[in-house]
Order: sequence, then structure tokens, then C-alpha cells
Amino acid sequence: MARLFYPAAFRGDIVEDLFGFPVSDPYRWLENGDDPRVREWAEAQDRLFRTCRAGWRERRSWAALVDQVSSYGVSEPPMARGPFLFLTEWPRGDEQRRLLVVDAEGNRRVLVDPGRIDPSGQTGLHAWWPSREGERVAVQMEVAEQPGSDIVVLDARTGETVDGPLPRARNTSLAWLPGGDAFYYVSRVPDEDLAPGDTRLHRRVRLHRIGTPDRRDPVVFGGEDAPDHYYGLTISADGRFMAITATAGPAPRNDVYVADLTGPEAPRFVRFVDGDALGARVLPRFLPDGDLLLVTDHQAPCGRVCVARRHDTVPNARHDAGPAPRYDTDPAAWRDLVAEDPEAPLDECVVLDDPALARPLLLVARARHGTSTLTLHDLGTGRPLTDLPLPGAGVVSSLRTALPHGRRAWFGYCDATTPPAVYRYDGVTGTVEHEAGATAGRTPEIRSRVVRYRAGDGTEIPLFLFTPAGRLEGPRPTLLYGYGSFGMPMRPWFFPAAAAWVAAGGIYAVACVRGGGEEGQRWHDAGRGPHKHRAIGDFNDAAAWLTGTGMTTRDRLASYGQSAGGLLVTAAAVRRPDLYAAVVAEGPLCDMARYERFGLGRTWTEEFGTATDPEQLRWLLEYSPYHHVTPGTSYPAFLLTGAVTDLQTGEAHVTKMCAALQHATGGDRPILMRRDPGTAHAASPASKERALTADILAFAAEHTGLSPDRHGGTNRSGDRRSVLVNPPEGTYVSGA
Repeated sequence: MARLFYPAAFRGDIVEDLFGFPVSDPYRWLENGDDPRVREWAEAQDRLFRTCRAGWRERRSWAALVDQVSSYGVSEPPMARGPFLFLTEWPRGDEQRRLLVVDAEGNRRVLVDPGRIDPSGQTGLHAWWPSREGERVAVQMEVAEQPGSDIVVLDARTGETVDGPLPRARNTSLAWLPGGDAFYYVSRVPDEDLAPGDTRLHRRVRLHRIGTPDRRDPVVFGGEDAPDHYYGLTISADGRFMAITATAGPAPRNDVYVADLTGPEAPRFVRFVDGDALGARVLPRFLPDGDLLLVTDHQAPCGRVCVARRHDTVPNARHDAGPAPRYDTDPAAWRDLVAEDPEAPLDECVVLDDPALARPLLLVARARHGTSTLTLHDLGTGRPLTDLPLPGAGVVSSLRTALPHGRRAWFGYCDATTPPAVYRYDGVTGTVEHEAGATAGRTPEIRSRVVRYRAGDGTEIPLFLFTPAGRLEGPRPTLLYGYGSFGMPMRPWFFPAAAAWVAAGGIYAVACVRGGGEEGQRWHDAGRGPHKHRAIGDFNDAAAWLTGTGMTTRDRLASYGQSAGGLLVTAAAVRRPDLYAAVVAEGPLCDMARYERFGLGRTWTEEFGTATDPEQLRWLLEYSPYHHVTPGTSYPAFLLTGAVTDLQTGEAHVTKMCAALQHATGGDRPILMRRDPGTAHAASPASKERALTADILAFAAEHTGLSPDRHGGTNRSGDRRSVLVNPPEGTYVSGA
């Protein structure tokens, strides 16, 4: 193909000495998106992208296929509160999901419809928290590319606004007190109270009483000593106790504080868990008797469930604070309820304790070899009672039950060929029934399985393979996906991009590299901080395995990653450009020497490291994609995508990496940047999400030879030589 003429980008001579490391940054000027030079350059890149996209012969066919496999309807379990069920629905043709309320007679009513609030589709429903009685619901809306997120309180019966808005509540947690007249929530300190240029989180936990101006909401927790902490809130069924989890960014450990709410305006918090001392995650919830149920990876990297006993509260001499609760703070005193299973990481659990049950129950979801299991346990003893039947070898998510006491549990289920569905377990009858679900216009037949390949150091890495059903002949155009950060596990979800790619005859592969959570906390630790290079090596080893087994070839292999996964695929391709025909990085991190200066980067130092420490800067520079772009290298085709304003990662990663690659590449494969105004890092309007997916698949197909109009994905050169593809001898295969 002909070499493109790229928009000229001034190349500066900035080289900083950071702890003795000479760090070059020739495109720092692109960090200022308000600079007219940057806007002019970016607009030229937009024109270049549109020109190239117009030449993709089957882009419209990909758009039609993506629309066919996209799912609509009810995709997640409801929240049961009082006589109501609260659930979301995404009607086909709507840009955003809407919030419904269902009464005891089964009557459904739309409570919040973002399309009526904002016909442009830019405003979306972000979160909602019904009161325990179900009479009120706190709702949070978000507008793409805008940092503000206000909370309003609605009457569940009429839909009328009864309170709010409460400002600065982005990424909040919220917990109602019994009665529905007050709740605790998390909000940011007002900008006018911060130093100029201070972009840290500065969150506080506040108490809000319905009808009271937000400026009078007292701060009950949080301070200047924790500027980048996230807080999670939970309150006991009787409203007497509250627990707060405090986490510095996405750190794999957290503090836990508990308080008696006898004095709700000024509860006295006692630290129950010291995260730094324990070095583990602990997620608490209150049992009916006041004890704490703990889900933790302390001395259990794959997770366990245990109980901490509550003792009598200690009176408080202060008149403005309640008594202090006492719990067993020594982990040695915690009683194991459900022990760790080293081969099945714990995902979540839910308590069923309605008086109608013969005994209180605990429902536990685990992932064994990537697919979910649901087991029922006696809550008092932890004794396993039965395994609940599931529709297939897929993924269970979002266990939910009624509050304050439930006899039923709802959960989501999906797999590679099944759009998200909602199932209901009844603890009295012992039955599992399908309740609702999303549908898609077309769900192709897909074979899903997991194999294990060996990384360079001998570690076995899981790899999900999604292939067309029936006899598999290769090599085939293949799209390799990865994430590998923050302990997030990859699972065989229903993913429209995967469904569309396989429907066209390609192979979609997901590498469960170290840094994710597929094998528990040890797997995460093995690929974060000083070990991030392992995740990158694991991904390249997956690419080599796919080509080495004959499933694909270098000129038929593309890689794809989102956010931290965008970092993974760009770093992998810069390290081994010979492995890939094309690379797609959606909202990536690329400049790891300065990532802390953009978006929420300063909260992610536990995952990646900080450039303010010489040793950790060395880790970052070892793999930072922007700093390893080498002039004269024949790079794969690159598509770097991102929002014009990205509040998560920042938009400078895309612009700087694009300029660096366009300057350096010695090959003729295109380096393109796709920007989209009116979108966000995630949860953009549906039409924009589908358009982005179609562009990503069309770009990858253009450079690997996959055609949605010719099932089978033969190379456009006409080479139809094929071999029967099977995993090589010695790999471990499971799944259906």
C-alpha cells in the first residue's frame, strides 16, 4: 500500500534528566489541547482518518453486522426494595438505558428516561440507589466529557424530584438510613476550597437529610491526609452500624472503619482493618446479629469468606459522638466460613436471611477455569448445601437480593453466544428461573474454549478462544484482546466485537495475562508495578502461540486493547512489531513517565509505579510505549482511538503516541488517530459505541483480510491454503 503523508508535527528537543535518566519528550506541546497549534494538528488528523476510512471497502457491512449482534433489553439484575423492583432497560434505538420501577402487581413504569432529559443522547444514567423501603431513589446522571455528576432524589411512585441536586458526587458511594429520610454519600471538596491546579480526588463522606441544603451536609469521614482515597459505604439492616472501606486508588489493600450510628451526625469511627499492615483487601457487610461478614484475600489469594465477631460497644465520653463498636481486629480470630479454593477465585457472595427461609443462606460465585459456579452454603456454618444449575459454561455477575432481608437472589448470566440474561433463585422453593434478558438481532454460533500456553518463563497462561462453530481450518484472521491490569479478570462474556468478528469467520482470542485477576491476587501481583513487563511478554507470547500453532499468521493477526489494555497492546507491539499486522488501542496509556499528570493517573501509582521515585521510574521507562518508539522501524498499522476529552486517562496519550509513530515508522502501514467529540472514556451513547466498534473491526479486517461479506475470512490475495487447527499436544483444554 502507498505510504501516507502525515500532518506535520513539530518535534521538540526536550530531554529531561530525571534521577539520572535522560527522558526525551519531543511532543510535549501536544499535551495542551487548548493550543491552536494542537487543535489544527488534531483536525488534520481527523481529516486523514476520515479519508482512510472512506477507503475501507466493507466498513458499512461491519457496521450492519455490529448492529445485528448488539444486545438490547434488560441486561442486569434488579434491586428489590420494599414493594418495588428497580431495573434498567436499553430499548433498541435508544442512545442510553432507562430506569424502570415495577410494583408488587407487576406494573412497569419508566422512572428515568435520559432520552427525554437530553434528546442528544449525551446524558446517561450512571447510578441509582433506592431507599430500603423503596419509596425514594437517589439517581446520578453523567454527561459525556463533563466532570460534574449531581445526585437527585426521586419519589418512586410519581417520579417527581423531591431533593437535590447534590453536586460534586462523581464516582460516589451512597447508603440510605432506614426510613428513607437521610443517607450518607461521598462528594468532592468544592474547587474554591482547593489550591489552584490541585486535581486530586479530595473526597469526603457526608450525611444528607432530605430537604436540607447540601452546603449544610456535615462531613462524617475523610480528611486532608487521604487526598486520593475512594470510599465504599455499607449500613447494617437495622441502621445501627456503618462500615467504610478506604482505598488509595486501585490499591490491592484497603482500610475498614466501623461506627455506631447512635449519633448519625458525628459517628465515632474505629479502624477495624489497617490495610497497610494486613496487605490485603477486606470487604465487609453486616450480618443480622451485628457480626461482620468479610470477603478477603488475606492469606487467601483466591479469596475466602469469614466472620468477625462483634462485642459490646464502648461508651464515648464525647457528647457529640456515638459509642464505638468493637470487633475482632486480629485476623487470627476471624472464623472461616467458606475457605479459599486455590483453583477457583472468589467473585462475590450474597446473604439470604428472610424469616421465611428454613435457615439463613450464603450464595457464593466463583470462577473455575474462567467459567462461573454458584454454590449455596449454610450461613451459620459455611457448610456447602448444593450447586445451583446454570444455563451453560458462562459468566455469573451482580448477585443481588432484597434489603434489608431477602429470600430471593438475582444474578446476571452470559456467555460467548448468549447476551446478558437475568435469573432468579428462590431460597424457599430452591428453584432457579429465567426472569428477563437482553436480545440481539443475530447471535452467531461460536465455539468457546480455554487453552493454556507457556510464557517465556514457563508460566502457563490461560487463553480464551472464540471460533466459528464446526470444523476449524486455518490460518484465519485473528483479533487478540488483552487487559492485564488492576486485577481485573477476563471472562468469556458476550462481547459484540467478538461476536461480529467470529460471525465473519475470524478467530477472537483473549489472553489472560498476568496483572489481571484470573488466578487471584498472586496473578495480579505477578504483573503489576515492577513486574508489568511480564504482562507485556505474556501478550506477545500469546501472539507467538497463535501463529506457531497455525491458527493464524503474522499478516492475519491484529491486537486490541482498551484503556490499560491499550497500554498493553501498544507496549507489546513496540517491543515486537514483527508479530502483528495491526494494533488497535482504545483510550490507552502511552507516556508512562507523565501518566500521573493526566486524568486519574495519579491514583494508579499502586498499579504502575510513580515517576517521582527513581526505582519506580526505571520500571515505567522499561516499557513505556512512547519512549520506545524507534525511528526506521516497520510498525504494524495502528489505530489509536479516544475521546476529545478523556477524564480517565487523558487525551494526550493518543496524540503524543500518534505523532511519535507517524514520525518513526519505516513501513507503509498507516498510523491513524480516531477522535470522537461527545463521548467519554466509557459509557458513550449507543450509536457512537457501535460506530466505534465498527471502525475498529473494519480497520483490523482491512489489515488481516477478514471479510464480513465472505464468511470464512480468506486472505484477499486469494490464498486459500488451509490446515485443520487443533491445540498442540501438551496444552490443557477445557470448556464447551
